[in-house]
Amino acid sequence: MRNSLHTRFVLGCVVFVFLISEIVITIGQAQRADGQQRSEKVVVNTGEVLLDAVVRDKTGRLVKDLTAADFEVYEDGVKQQTNSIRLVSIANGGTTGREDQQSKRAEAGNRAKDSVLSKGSVAATGVPGISAIALVFDRLSPEARPRAMQAALSYLQESTDTHELFGVFVTDLSMVVLQPFTYDRDLVKSGIEQAGVHTSSLYTSTNEEARSTRQVLTNSLYKSQSAARPIRGVPSSTTAPSLTQEAAMASLNLGILERAEEDQRNQLGDATARGLLHIASSLRALPGRKAVIFFSEGLILPNSVMENFRAIINTANSNNVSFYTVDAAGLRVESKTLETTREIESRSEFRMAQLGSNADSDGPMTKGMERNEDLLRLNPDSGLGLLANQTGGFLITDSNDLRNKLRQVDEDLHAYYLMSYTPNNLNYDGHFRKIEVKVKRSGVTVQSRTGYFAIKSGFASPVLAYEAPVLAALENTPKADSFPFFARGLSFPERERVGFTPVLVDVPLSAFTFRVDKEKRVYETDFTIVALIKDQARQVIRKLSNQYRLSGSLDKLEERKQGRVLFYREADLPPGRYTLETIAYDAPSSRASVRTQTIDVSETDESRLRLSDVVILNGAEPATAVEKRSNPFRVDNVIVSPNLGEPIRRSLKQMPFFVSVYTPTGAGIRPKITVELRKEGLTIAPMPGELLEADAAGRIQYLAALPLEKIPAGSYELRVTVSDGTTSLLRSAYFTIED
Repeated sequence: MRNSLHTRFVLGCVVFVFLISEIVITIGQAQRADGQQRSEKVVVNTGEVLLDAVVRDKTGRLVKDLTAADFEVYEDGVKQQTNSIRLVSIANGGTTGREDQQSKRAEAGNRAKDSVLSKGSVAATGVPGISAIALVFDRLSPEARPRAMQAALSYLQESTDTHELFGVFVTDLSMVVLQPFTYDRDLVKSGIEQAGVHTSSLYTSTNEEARSTRQVLTNSLYKSQSAARPIRGVPSSTTAPSLTQEAAMASLNLGILERAEEDQRNQLGDATARGLLHIASSLRALPGRKAVIFFSEGLILPNSVMENFRAIINTANSNNVSFYTVDAAGLRVESKTLETTREIESRSEFRMAQLGSNADSDGPMTKGMERNEDLLRLNPDSGLGLLANQTGGFLITDSNDLRNKLRQVDEDLHAYYLMSYTPNNLNYDGHFRKIEVKVKRSGVTVQSRTGYFAIKSGFASPVLAYEAPVLAALENTPKADSFPFFARGLSFPERERVGFTPVLVDVPLSAFTFRVDKEKRVYETDFTIVALIKDQARQVIRKLSNQYRLSGSLDKLEERKQGRVLFYREADLPPGRYTLETIAYDAPSSRASVRTQTIDVSETDESRLRLSDVVILNGAEPATAVEKRSNPFRVDNVIVSPNLGEPIRRSLKQMPFFVSVYTPTGAGIRPKITVELRKEGLTIAPMPGELLEADAAGRIQYLAALPLEKIPAGSYELRVTVSDGTTSLLRSAYFTIED
């Protein structure tokens, strides 16, 4: 509700009254000299792509005698010129003495000095190299936990390389760290043993019960069809047969069961995906080849989780992490595709009964089967195999002897080909590029990552699939400016959260494409907002984003276009000056706009006076019962709406604004506040104010309004200064008045 309650809201503000009949703004004849624009040093990424490949023969043995001429690398089907190809052969072994471990860890930066190849033979190095292995246990059944634990213990025992880091994790409703990365094998062993007895939130499917209930409904519909068949000489009825009481109850229960299954799969699938994404992202800080050995009985991958699942693969490929997935259920009695078959048959038969009974004849044949893609992923090998194959690992399945299979993981980490190339395609548009490594020798198989998103910059946090084209557009010069929008980051140094920085973006929905389906009479959008917070070295320290896929009835389209979208995210930043780069991106048209602002986070010592940014307001709405008192935009019983840079219309009569003053712990002196209206560095109207008592959190919210009638159109600065006798602080907000 934009600008709602504006009149009543400003009446509750302190309204400044100027004791002069007219304010004459004079632009000073001596204007401030413009400082020279500081040139920004831009570090250009060379765009070189690194990838590793494991080559095995038909018997599964590693192939180590290939030459550079044996390899071909293709990107999106186009052959690439390789810059170098190396065989990395890392010695697996060594002593376990503490002094020896410490000395070799100190040499970690010099390990694996691989020989760069010419077109001749591939040189192998025997220098020990650093690697890290994350042992990750999914929520496992009581039968699978001991099997996974014994396999992991055997792998640990047989891996004698003392230079490898191991960590032990469990993916449950949240990720559980049983053992952080360490060289200490005893600690790792203890972590694995804990995983073997760790009780997780088990996935209890309701599919079987839902199929039984669906069968009751199906039988009832078929029975109704028979009863409704016309008797010769008797007029037929075109109305749908009514359900029996039993069938009506079954219909109600079926809806509950299907929703429970959907909610459970969404929750558990999302939790596992986020855990794996966090692990793949955290391994970015380590050099060398890394691996995740994931013990699971099958990934839960509903459609709502696929975005994060693709992000896992992209993050792993970007950070040189390979997933080796293990079906910890071992040999299964039933076929892995049986559950998929049962679900599809049950839903298909039910749909046919619906169509035959005229109970629901308006929908398509596939109605009630929105989970089609999800059903195909019920096979445990589906998600586990995809995760492994697309990150250069492999799936271990259909075996109760996991120990021998895991030996191949150890071999992969200690002998692989490392190659690099500069892509022929220099257009970094954020789209996925498929990589294929081919070997000219027959009878061999190649394991390698399958591709990457074409963006120049690296990010500490994972890049989601929908973010990739947006981040690529942010690299373009000049910056895109296809439509107007506003963005701002605001500092609120709250007690116990002194670096608290909300980031807000306000975009008119009319800026985006509304795709229309005239047959279904619906509209839909697909746009994304991304905000990057960069430090003074131009490094991205926070990436905040959201994808918006809005839809609705076509008769509401014009009304919806008049609305706006407000993006709100929070960050906690250390003291410093930051750059906020925000981009709004319309996927159907590839149009975008970029805005750049600064964020100042002052020294955040709780023992000293602190001051928030000055926030000019558009209006306010009544606060609901669930709105937190700690919300920085809650003032008394209203939630204020910040103005992020829109011009102020004189017709509003007054311009409300507010700041939050934070007093030191135990302060006995009430700070003083002064407000100044300034133009081009000159104060044209000083306006002293008075602060109220601080609340229990030491916060004083100062709300006021500036009368606009006598202020000419133009650009101004609103400066607020607070002082407690020891510390004096000032903050400014800049605004423009339009007639």
